[in-house]
Amino acid sequence: MALSSIALCARALLKLGCATIASFDEGTAESEVAANLYPSTRDALLSAHRWTFALGQATLPRLSGVPVADYDYAYQLPADFLRVISAGADRGRGLDYRLMERRLHTNADQVVLTYIFRPDEMAFPPFFDQVLIARLAAEFCIPLTESPTRAEALYRIANDEFARAKGIDGQQQPPAAIEEFPLLEARN
Repeated sequence: MALSSIALCARALLKLGCATIASFDEGTAESEVAANLYPSTRDALLSAHRWTFALGQATLPRLSGVPVADYDYAYQLPADFLRVISAGADRGRGLDYRLMERRLHTNADQVVLTYIFRPDEMAFPPFFDQVLIARLAAEFCIPLTESPTRAEALYRIANDEFARAKGIDGQQQPPAAIEEFPLLEARN
């Protein structure tokens, strides 16, 4: 069952024993805390791991301006960009680059970016919903309950959920194969 941002926050509030929300604009303490903490918590959690459901590739558009130094070209990052996994000229990896001013700088005349993006909440798998709800409950705890001890316990639970979710996500793709390894090539 896919959950919206409001439903995710409402479930986190339930875990705290607080009133749930139906909107971020209700004017309650719960809705204000959720509205302010949800986006950054979601993005931080998405950025913290190579989630398969948030992994994408894009050919970047080259910008007309050139970097001041070090590289020949600058490229625009996607609007939903959160974190770089790798960049390449044709395979999505192997390129020397630097991120500066929300642009990718490199000497390559074409860039394929492999990156973590911000998917719609309705595309989150159930295992990610659970880790996000646990993390939101921990984040909401001090502003709503003023209990640091309870917040610490909730952060431990969230960390356990994170480890479990990473394990589930990691089983969804085959292990990376070693394509080039100089020591093996030297033996031939």
